[in-house]
Amino acid sequence: MDAVSYSSFRKNLKSYMQKVNQDSESLLVTVKDPEDTVVVMSKSDYDAMQETMYLLSNPDLMARIRRGDKQVQAGKATVHDLLEDVDDD
Repeated sequence: MDAVSYSSFRKNLKSYMQKVNQDSESLLVTVKDPEDTVVVMSKSDYDAMQETMYLLSNPDLMARIRRGDKQVQAGKATVHDLLEDVDDD
């Protein structure tokens, strides 16, 4: 993760925002008081992190995922082609 001072971040806000979105790498914005330091990340990375945290915090869903993973590792899964939606137009 790259770090940048608040003053540099403020002066080049647009370019830092573009870099964060293009690189999918968070940016640490530092200030004198470490408690005021922030991390800037793209919305898509934030959304992915929130979804991961939701999945990990749901014990029932995690149990199902682990059960499915064990089935795949035991060779009890089958591969098939994806189905396509058929329009009734």
